[in-house]
Amino acid sequence: MKLVKFILEDSDDTLTTHSGLGLIGLLLSKTKFYKRFSSLKVPEIKSSPAILNGDVTTSYVGLLCQGKNDFDHIEEFRDDPFFYRALDIQVVPSSPTLRQRLDQIAKVTGWKSIVLEESAKLIRQFDSPVTPTITSDKKSYVPLDIDVSPFDNSNTKKEGVSRTYKGCDGYSPNFSYLGQEGYVVNVELREGSTHVQKDTEKFLEKSIIYSRMITDLSLLVRMDAGNDSVENLKVCVNEKADFIIKRNPRREKPENWLMVAEQFGKCVQEREGKRVFYGALETTPKGMKKAIRQVYKVTERTIDKTGQILLVPDVEFESYWTTLPNETEEIISLYHEHGTCEQFHSGLKTDLDLERFPSGKFATNELILHLGCLTYNLLRIIGQESLKSGDAPLKRKVFRRRVKTVIQNLITLAAKLVKHSRRIYLKFGNHSPWFPTFKRLYLSFST
Repeated sequence: MKLVKFILEDSDDTLTTHSGLGLIGLLLSKTKFYKRFSSLKVPEIKSSPAILNGDVTTSYVGLLCQGKNDFDHIEEFRDDPFFYRALDIQVVPSSPTLRQRLDQIAKVTGWKSIVLEESAKLIRQFDSPVTPTITSDKKSYVPLDIDVSPFDNSNTKKEGVSRTYKGCDGYSPNFSYLGQEGYVVNVELREGSTHVQKDTEKFLEKSIIYSRMITDLSLLVRMDAGNDSVENLKVCVNEKADFIIKRNPRREKPENWLMVAEQFGKCVQEREGKRVFYGALETTPKGMKKAIRQVYKVTERTIDKTGQILLVPDVEFESYWTTLPNETEEIISLYHEHGTCEQFHSGLKTDLDLERFPSGKFATNELILHLGCLTYNLLRIIGQESLKSGDAPLKRKVFRRRVKTVIQNLITLAAKLVKHSRRIYLKFGNHSPWFPTFKRLYLSFST
């Protein structure tokens, strides 16, 4: 005889496993996201549709907040009274309607500015929303990191999928992240085979504009060697934004750099057989009128790390364009922080499950990517606000919460929806460890 541990019964209670959407709804209510999308004129949609564009886009954001991007996932929320109430929408669209409407919206102009502007304005509303990096001379710079991250969409026939520089078939979207929190301020979906520098100067210019909608602090643009272009330098100079851009060595010989470093650089003997030179010089890039500071690091090894003497010295070098007056070592250290972008990419590609797009149409996938970046910022705001008090059960001290952690602990939080005396209650369990944090955030966002 089998042992029955639990007796299963149906219930009349209204339960929800995603009470954190209430936080998302409150944040969206501080923007004009719903109103602007609802008033967006789409020729293929009649003047007074039964389902507004705001209902469609907000519903999809509600899906993305749970790490779901497939259109069919919307079906489980169509009869969920909490879903539409939490997001403050009139109706939840069906899967076919969601797919078709996003296709229609993606064809018109104007939706990009809605997503990016409302996202920037929302971040601006919070106290100290963006954390700058502090240099040794006590100056504050808010990092603006521009980076491309391939999205693997192999074995699909989606529009725009082609070979990326990572060796997979997919897309090569361009991202700009602001602050040490990594808020997305601009994004552009591009075909996989697109060169990293194509139209990046225009993308950079818009990124600076959106960044200044968020913060009044000085910006520090950071880009890797793929974006070593005089056009990018001109944009930064014209927009009065400081920068650290890694130079593309192209055909420059390490031996020539070693000669320069030995003559003008500062030598550090890190170990026997290894010399490291740091230095800076003024160079006028071709196409520019003024000289720009160029810092460099040259490494010469005559003995490898195992103690083997090399017949021919191994020489490496790296150099950077910058407007900062700091020491070379600090400039290089500031640039290496640019690698944090990989964590931000992971939050979008893995935590939000955005890497493989649900649509076969390029324009629709670009709209989805923008909505995903808005969702990422919403979750990032919730995560950062949750750190402002010690009421969270996670006691390990961290600077920012991972998007996946926010989804698991605050978005997919179980609760019971109760209607009593013309009021609606959201009741949590006695042993819900995240309830104090959730309550504090909800009351904070409600003001």
